[in-house]
Amino acid sequence: MDYRFKPINKTCAGTGQPLVPGSQCYSVLVEKNGIFERLDYSEEGWQGMPEGGIGCWRAQVPIPEEKRAETTDPETLMNYFEQIVENSNPHQEKICYVLALYLLQRRRLKLDGAEERDNVEYLQLSGSRGEGPFEVRDQQLPKDEISELQILLNQQLTTEWNAA
Repeated sequence: MDYRFKPINKTCAGTGQPLVPGSQCYSVLVEKNGIFERLDYSEEGWQGMPEGGIGCWRAQVPIPEEKRAETTDPETLMNYFEQIVENSNPHQEKICYVLALYLLQRRRLKLDGAEERDNVEYLQLSGSRGEGPFEVRDQQLPKDEISELQILLNQQLTTEWNAA
């Protein structure tokens, strides 16, 4: 049977003080009213197994990952998207599709519909500021390939900007 517990809390259950990222703490599983609850204690706040404790273990308070700042604003990506669509390079169809998905997500592009021709579906798009219309072939890519293409797109943009 699998049990899922919440991640380490941000504050010590004993002192109420924040747990310091990277420091050691004690995690305890207790049962309260038939519900399992996780309590985390700093080394200073640890007084031993609390009443009702079922089990305990030592853990390291995770160091929060730095959130990567978005390096590319939607306007720059929109300009790049327009260039790719204008050039209609078949080698960049997948990149264009991934870029369109991102711009749809950022609400910089709007989906106006889809059209099927010769058993191929095309997304009908327009810019939120009146650009377009644009037509992008629906690549129907799996998520892992979309992720790979996002990395490739970021590398491509970084290379182009560093060369400029």
